[in-house]
Amino acid sequence: MNLPNLLTVFRIVLIPLYLYIFFSEAPYHVEIALGILILAGLTDILDGYIARKHKLVTTFGIMMDPLADKLMMMAVIASLFLTERISLWAALFFFARDVAMIATGAIYHLRGKKTVPANAYGKLTTVLFYLVIPLAMYRYEYSEEILWTVIAFSFLTSAIYLGKFRLLNRM
Repeated sequence: MNLPNLLTVFRIVLIPLYLYIFFSEAPYHVEIALGILILAGLTDILDGYIARKHKLVTTFGIMMDPLADKLMMMAVIASLFLTERISLWAALFFFARDVAMIATGAIYHLRGKKTVPANAYGKLTTVLFYLVIPLAMYRYEYSEEILWTVIAFSFLTSAIYLGKFRLLNRM
């Protein structure tokens, strides 16, 4: 297993750690949980950079890297909902989109179809989620409205990915 793939696995290991810290009563638990989330984001950037620069892109990485991102974000959104920092509807729309993306990617992969690697829109969506999540963590007054804007953008990004999946597999 190469370094980018190890970083992806490390991000998956960070998920239960994030949840444990976020829900703990430890001093500064929100700050520490946010630090874990930032660490996950930085390792995501690092593993992609290393994989491309050193030609270490693998099928495992193509499938697991976005899955690790989605699982971390789903854990974060669940934690925000369970602590009443975001509404049920925001959480449901977020989960619906991510579950659909995971299922679609898995179906395409299992059918032997080509999958589409992350593009600029997908990366921008991830960055926007990383920017809005701290607002919700600290209960910023307009965080829910900003989150809804990012969720809407994520649905647009998903439609673009779906179109690329279909186009790539027709050829």
